[in-house]
Amino acid sequence: MDALAYPGAVDVSPATAPSTVPSSRLARQLSRFVLVGCMSAVVDYGLYQAMLHLDLHASLAKAISFICGTTTAYLLNRRFTFNAPTVRGASRFTGFLLLYGTTFFVNVGVNAVALKLIPDMSLKTTICWLLAQATATCINFLVLRTVVFRLPPPEPDPVPSP
Repeated sequence: MDALAYPGAVDVSPATAPSTVPSSRLARQLSRFVLVGCMSAVVDYGLYQAMLHLDLHASLAKAISFICGTTTAYLLNRRFTFNAPTVRGASRFTGFLLLYGTTFFVNVGVNAVALKLIPDMSLKTTICWLLAQATATCINFLVLRTVVFRLPPPEPDPVPSP
């Protein structure tokens, strides 16, 4: 395209267009992460509510439900969201356990603090659960994507010999 013939024109041919592969991969991973997160949240919240109705202490109920939701999240995210290869299985799982061990305390802690700070109302436990879940979810996505399930960079195309 002759930029001089059309001042202000932008060349959008495939040869010069910026790549959208990383951003589309990010969007796909994020949407799948949200879907898996919703399914895992149903497991977490359902068990949490069931245990509260059985008069289990709120922190113990939150701990158990978090572990069950986390297990669901790992199994689904590993294959469905990040399509992680089976190599590095033990080290990947160790990284996952360290991350979720950390966010476990963040999740239970945020829930406990919110239960203390938010005044009594009809949806108090749900609001506290949502705050705790949202905090842990943001941390988990960032660390899962950039550390635990990080794919190696693509190898550059070999340069042909003259």
